[in-house]
Amino acid sequence: MSLKKKSITTLVVATSLPLAAQWLNYPDSRTPHTHDGQPNLAAPAPHIEGKVDLSGVWQADPTPISEFTRVLGADLVKVQIDLSDITKHALDVLWGTQPEDQPLRPEAASILKQRVRTPAERPLSHCLPIGLPAVMLTYAFKMVQTPQEIVVLSETGDPSRQIYIDGRSLPKEPEPSWMGSSVGKWEGDTLVVETTGFKEQSWLDFIGHPRSESMRITERYRRRDFGHMDLEVIFDDPKYYTRPFTFKTGLRLIPDSDVLEYVCAENEKDRAHM
Repeated sequence: MSLKKKSITTLVVATSLPLAAQWLNYPDSRTPHTHDGQPNLAAPAPHIEGKVDLSGVWQADPTPISEFTRVLGADLVKVQIDLSDITKHALDVLWGTQPEDQPLRPEAASILKQRVRTPAERPLSHCLPIGLPAVMLTYAFKMVQTPQEIVVLSETGDPSRQIYIDGRSLPKEPEPSWMGSSVGKWEGDTLVVETTGFKEQSWLDFIGHPRSESMRITERYRRRDFGHMDLEVIFDDPKYYTRPFTFKTGLRLIPDSDVLEYVCAENEKDRAHM
């Protein structure tokens, strides 16, 4: 087993995250229904002031257990019951990319190697945010859209995100933060979000790929219908990577539901044993 594979295995087994939990079955009058009373996820996407409304509780399409089994081994899948709520790109943004094709600069490879050897140093182990993009790929998150901004709330305990869609530009000298500074603009029915100004101690994924303060992340959201959305994430960080890279995933609406708060340090008993 490679060092990287061992790290992912140790990481997933040891990771302590909240159980997926929503305020279940609270009817929302805005949810369309079929003739038999079920939420009609194939209905047209809603709009607000002429723009597609991205509001709702969303969850990334799950990674098939068969894929986790193929890469990580059957023993891990048997003991890790939360894999259905942790997607592959939350674990590794370069999942599926052959080692010889990965665009890591030597400095990034060195940082990753050190983090793989010391997984207890990951921010999550110290109740710090998991950051972008993992926050969009682990359990559920809620988007609340207004004409001026979109607020994103997660079930991972991360700070909320504010995506301004009022025409402003990214700050020229942003104060580095865990979630970065975000602005969005519409290209037809696709929302394009640019985010920069990250803290460098924030990991790019659970395994430990680094990011610099100059990293720019571009997200492209396209709500196909009421219950389905496409998400493309593009990373550009010339300090640590030789070229931009990307991945795509789908998002599924969890209708008539909500997200619940999670406080990492509340009743936390694992760190003393790490």
